[in-house]
Amino acid sequence: MVKAGILTKAPPGVSPQVLALRDEMVRGSMREVATFVLAGRSVEVLEGRDALWAIVRRNGKGGLAIRAAHLPGGATKVRKVRAHQTETCRVALAGPIGAQTVSFDVVDAELPTLRITTKLTPATPLLVPFLPRDLYPLGEKNDPIRAVGRVEAAQRGLNTGLAYFHLDEPAFGSVLYFQNFTALADYFEATDTTPDGAVGGEWPELGYLPPTPPQSGTPPNKPLTEGSETTISDALIVFHDAVAADGQDMGRRFIQMLGAAYRRLELPATEFRDWVVRADRTLRDLDQAEEATIRHYGKRYAHPYTEAEYPDIMVQMSLIAALHDFAVWREKPIPLEAEFLAGLGKFRDAKLKTLRRYLPNVGKDKDKNAVDSWYLYHPMLNLGRLALGGEARAKRMFLGTLGYAMKAAHHFRYAWPIQFKVNDFSVIVEARNDDGLGQTDVGGLYAYVMLQAYELTKKEQYLREARAAIDAAKDMRFELNYQANLTAWGAAACMRLWRITAEEFYLRHSYVYLASFFHNSAIWESQIKAAPHYSNFLGVTCLHDAPYMAIYECFDSFTAFERYLKDSGPDLDPAARMLISEYCRYALHRAWFYYPDALPQDIIAKDIRNGHIDPALSFPLEDLYHDGQPAGQVGQEIYGAGAALVFASRAFHAVEGETFQIYCDHFLMASERNSASSMTVRLDGGEGCQARLALVRRGRKPLPEFIVEASGGDRVRASHKAIDQIDFTIPASGRVTIRWTKGKDQT
Repeated sequence: MVKAGILTKAPPGVSPQVLALRDEMVRGSMREVATFVLAGRSVEVLEGRDALWAIVRRNGKGGLAIRAAHLPGGATKVRKVRAHQTETCRVALAGPIGAQTVSFDVVDAELPTLRITTKLTPATPLLVPFLPRDLYPLGEKNDPIRAVGRVEAAQRGLNTGLAYFHLDEPAFGSVLYFQNFTALADYFEATDTTPDGAVGGEWPELGYLPPTPPQSGTPPNKPLTEGSETTISDALIVFHDAVAADGQDMGRRFIQMLGAAYRRLELPATEFRDWVVRADRTLRDLDQAEEATIRHYGKRYAHPYTEAEYPDIMVQMSLIAALHDFAVWREKPIPLEAEFLAGLGKFRDAKLKTLRRYLPNVGKDKDKNAVDSWYLYHPMLNLGRLALGGEARAKRMFLGTLGYAMKAAHHFRYAWPIQFKVNDFSVIVEARNDDGLGQTDVGGLYAYVMLQAYELTKKEQYLREARAAIDAAKDMRFELNYQANLTAWGAAACMRLWRITAEEFYLRHSYVYLASFFHNSAIWESQIKAAPHYSNFLGVTCLHDAPYMAIYECFDSFTAFERYLKDSGPDLDPAARMLISEYCRYALHRAWFYYPDALPQDIIAKDIRNGHIDPALSFPLEDLYHDGQPAGQVGQEIYGAGAALVFASRAFHAVEGETFQIYCDHFLMASERNSASSMTVRLDGGEGCQARLALVRRGRKPLPEFIVEASGGDRVRASHKAIDQIDFTIPASGRVTIRWTKGKDQT
């Protein structure tokens, strides 16, 4: 795989494909098929010996060679044909393996984008033992071997198929290559393959390596169907003239270029999810199900999984914070919150003045002194949230643990290991792998906790600590992400620091956290194995190298991004605003499938690592997989039960004196009651994007008649009407006015 972040001047070796391309480029033996321009770049479509190439050049500044179609045995016919309405150019090819069409689509926007889509109709049932990569930087004299540049990020696992790099010599600029795996579902199904780590490469041979069946003495017989057109590549290539100057430039440019590619995609539909009903069911099960809680020392604690694992402080605080948010939203206390709060004192170590992971009576199969670095600070974050909301006990406990929290940060010099002992800081697990890196994004979480302390006390030492933690990670670039939700809180900490200090450094550094977060996202909808039964679009793998998406990281990132957006303003990069808003929009849709009653029972795992799975309980599974593996292999999360409470309290909005609620899949940044029968709300999502607004009946009275108007007074027609709900598709950015009129039976 590609070694990200290493400037490559002389590759250690090259493939036959590189040598063949160099030979053709140097000899100038390719035949021109078509030409067009792309925002100051020339594009030549050329027929080579065994490929159709698109050569993108900047005058005097090098170029890229893109293999648009692979032609084993050459082509018998290559001709430019009439382009479809949205295309710039279309080429039809014929050869021994069958017919291919290649379409080129140019977008001359602020960040120019070239889309190349290749479809193959096999002449016979076609086995695919190998297809080459498709992207080659060109150095002096069109020689790929003489190209000097660096790959900053490449695909991780089954996340987005991307490669982000810059070509420095010649000074071609920065490039984001994005392979749209959603369009390749038929290929993956026919060949029984998955695009695991498919985009990357070894400089100068980059791009997409189509997955093929494993080759052996008796390889699988998985051919593409004769006469059936199959999309084998749908590449979007985004260009920027400049090479980023530092890590912050790199992060922001990645977000901007990823946003440009995202805008060209055909996005999957979302559905309305009644998180309020789900939350009520969750509260019932959390309180009544024997598998959910256990008593120690006369107090009540939650199991991490259904009737499994010892209570721990992170689980308790995660649930308490979610219960508190839901109680505030509902304007009615939840007794279970008080019960859980009452038991927190047993986690406190009076000698160390910190919160231990486990209760004192934890079993001998656990090391009572062991703690993952993030486990030290995440419970503090949730305590801080309660303290800022006025909870006196939470404030006392939060302030009482700050000294130890800082002591640990200083001991590890703001570079935390994976796991250590709380009693003496001895390291149990230093690094996540051979790169020597520990929990790289804990510094961002720690910074957010310190900012909470600063807001509560106004003591400058906490502001200095937050600065120090963020500054310590300034060179991490795309290695910053260890765990998705921690990275999201790091972005929120940077945004908050910018608001407090007005130093642009912290706004710019928030883009580094965002780039690392979205590098680990899957911007594609899988149809592999069981995946058609749920959605994985814009899901983020829980850890930097994890094989699955997890519900806890999903809704905790959602919470962090709410804070990020509410602390932002007009200076926030539009692409960052759009991607975050889209992540949160799809989280509201996608997270529903973590609940076992929302899935076919035959795709749920039978071999469970923790506890058991009971579909009758409204607790989510921990794990869903991009490649359609059985869901819930890790277990059914009690500590993820807060998901429904968090989503309900952010997406649903009561209207005083009315028997309906407003649902929106974007955060409402402001709302104002204009009259007894009208109100205005403001959304701050991506420009040109869409949001779902639903008016949902609560109670027995029928819904009123509604008029919804976008900015400028344009009336929005309902996209769906039912007795209990009326849906509208509205702009994701701007003000929307809702008016209603009551019938006789509503007064």
